[in-house]
Amino acid sequence: MSLLLPPSLPVTPDSEIIHYMFGLYKRLNFKRIYFSAYQRELGHPEIPGEKQFFIDPEDSFMREHRLYQVDFLIHRYGFNSEDILLDKTGNLRLDKDPKEVWAESHPDFYPVRINASDREVLLRVPGLGPKTVKRILNMRRYRRITHLEDIGVKGKRIKKIKSYVIFE
Repeated sequence: MSLLLPPSLPVTPDSEIIHYMFGLYKRLNFKRIYFSAYQRELGHPEIPGEKQFFIDPEDSFMREHRLYQVDFLIHRYGFNSEDILLDKTGNLRLDKDPKEVWAESHPDFYPVRINASDREVLLRVPGLGPKTVKRILNMRRYRRITHLEDIGVKGKRIKKIKSYVIFE
């Protein structure tokens, strides 16, 4: 990430944004939070961001995407503030999904047993979302799952999920 930070205009670290996200959900009972990366040349020429761009535009959009991923981890996956791992500067990694960052830093949690783990545990598996987990739980009532293809997982997600699950 290339930052040009004049002392008077610091970029808000992700840690602060995430802190406020938790507050909006818990204290104010928000149902959804939206983000928008700053897009240069859409504002008035006197806006500081128009005079000097503080974050590389590509990084800005990836940062927006990562904040949305964290938002989903909070309100759909049950992650808490300690589960959101940040770099030394208090920012999310732009090169990796926050759920994968958590998974890689908790190797003792894996592998997860597809045929025995509860919903909360399955939601910690990179590549598994609420719909797929619901499908797994429903399918397990009738039979054992032996392949990811059984639950409708395809493409790149299969490789990602296989690193974190077992079918015993």
